[in-house]
Amino acid sequence: MDDAPLRRGRQTVHEKWDLNTGILSGDAMLIMAYQLFEKYPPNMFQNLAVLFSKTALEVCEGQQYDIDFETREEVSISEYLKMIEYKTAVLVAAAMKMGAIIAGASEDDQNQCYEFGKNLGIAFQLQDDYLDAFGNPETFGKQVGGDIIENKKTYLYLKALEFSSEADQQQLKHLFSSENNDLEEKVEIVKQIFTTSGSAEATKKAITSYTKKAFEVLQTLTITDKNKQILQDFGTQLMTRNV
Repeated sequence: MDDAPLRRGRQTVHEKWDLNTGILSGDAMLIMAYQLFEKYPPNMFQNLAVLFSKTALEVCEGQQYDIDFETREEVSISEYLKMIEYKTAVLVAAAMKMGAIIAGASEDDQNQCYEFGKNLGIAFQLQDDYLDAFGNPETFGKQVGGDIIENKKTYLYLKALEFSSEADQQQLKHLFSSENNDLEEKVEIVKQIFTTSGSAEATKKAITSYTKKAFEVLQTLTITDKNKQILQDFGTQLMTRNV
């Protein structure tokens, strides 16, 4: 939906082929995902399908928020965090809980696995937003500055408005509301404001905070220390990525 030409360093489906192929491919993969549940016992199948359907609807809702925010003048931090929770974090959360369901974990552990994944997912999206502005173009895997070009009101943008002088606030709002033919210049000016305002640093602190929350949840799980470490290593790897 963001018309991005690259994902994880590879050409997107709609770019390589066309939009219709992209839509049909997504529909087919959704059906294939449900087919994977068919090998599980009926009760487990039902629990997985209910969680999957709930998550799919939340992702659609989060994506709509993301689209709406591009044209809204005012977006709050709490609204943004809710948007990335639905657009991204619930996917990680659901994947973690599905694993717990299949493993036969207690309901409490299933829910804690969900919380672990949700906090990690929020940190992941904040990291993605940060890398979109400040990532290495050679390793990031998609267009650096894409969120700025599309006028996305990310955590970086919202914190920059909160911390900036009135002059920088007005410049930032102008850049995100007008047509700008020199996109490279726009990206560089916005990145400079993100840095000088303290927004970039605040975003890194938020990433650390949500990652810490995720790891704290791990300690409540009734699993072995070895398995806790496996999950923590997974989270660490996810949050130290540069792609």
